[in-house]
Amino acid sequence: MLRSLYTGWTGMYTEQKRLDVISNNMANATTVGYKKEGVTNQSFDESLTIKIRDKSANWQQEKIGHMPLGVKIGEVYTDYSQGSIRQTDTTYDLALDGPGFFVVNVMDRTGATHESLTRAGSFHITRDGYIVDVDGNHLQSQAGDLQVSVDAGEVVIDEFGNVIEDGEIVDQLLLKDYEDYDYLKKFGDTYYREVNGATEKEAAGLVRQGYTEQSNVNVVNEMVSLINITRAYEANQKVIKSVDNVMELAVSSVGKV
Repeated sequence: MLRSLYTGWTGMYTEQKRLDVISNNMANATTVGYKKEGVTNQSFDESLTIKIRDKSANWQQEKIGHMPLGVKIGEVYTDYSQGSIRQTDTTYDLALDGPGFFVVNVMDRTGATHESLTRAGSFHITRDGYIVDVDGNHLQSQAGDLQVSVDAGEVVIDEFGNVIEDGEIVDQLLLKDYEDYDYLKKFGDTYYREVNGATEKEAAGLVRQGYTEQSNVNVVNEMVSLINITRAYEANQKVIKSVDNVMELAVSSVGKV
C-alpha cells in the first residue's frame, strides 16, 4: 500500500515539474530568440526490498527482491530548432538564418564579464556607437565590442556578418557554433555558455539585417501538453485517494476485530 502511495506521489511531482517547464515556454512564446525546453521521464532505479526481522524468516532480515518506485524527471533539454524570421526593417535587428549564435559580453553581479551566446537579435545603438542587446550587453565583433560611427550615413551588416559603413567594411560580427549543443548551458531565457568538452566549429548561419528570429514555441502544442499533464496529475491523485480509502478501511476493520 505504501508503495502505491509513493508511486502516485512521484507521478504528481513529475507532472508538476513538466508543468513548470511548459508554463515557462508559453510565457516566452513571444520572446525573440527563445528556444523552447522539453522534459523526459524515466523510472526510478529499482530498490532492493528487504523483509526486516519477520517471523516467517526466523526473525532474520531476508532479501525479497528489487522493485521500481515510480517515475522521475530524466532531463530538461532545449530544442534549438530554427524559429520563424520576422521582418522589422530596423537597422540593428539581426537574425541568424541557420545554425550559429551571436556573441555578447554579459556582466555578472560581481562585475566580471563573460562571453555568452544568444539567438536574440534585438540590438540597438548607444549614444557612443556601441551595439547592445535589450539588457545592455555588448554585441561582439572580431575586434571586441562592436562600435560604429554615430555619424555614419548608412550602416549595413551583410549576410556574412561584415559591418559596412558608407560602403566600407569596418568590422565583422563574431559568430560561433558547436558540434554538440549538449555542451551548452542555458542562463536566463536566451543566453547560453559553453561548458567543458564543447567543440567549436564555423557558424554556417547567414545574418539577416532588419529581421529577428522569433520563439520556436508552438502555443497549440504546448496547450495540448498542458491538458495531458492535467489528466495525468488527476489520475495520480485518484490513485492516492483510492489507496488511502483502502488503508482507512483496513485500519477500521482491524480495530473492530
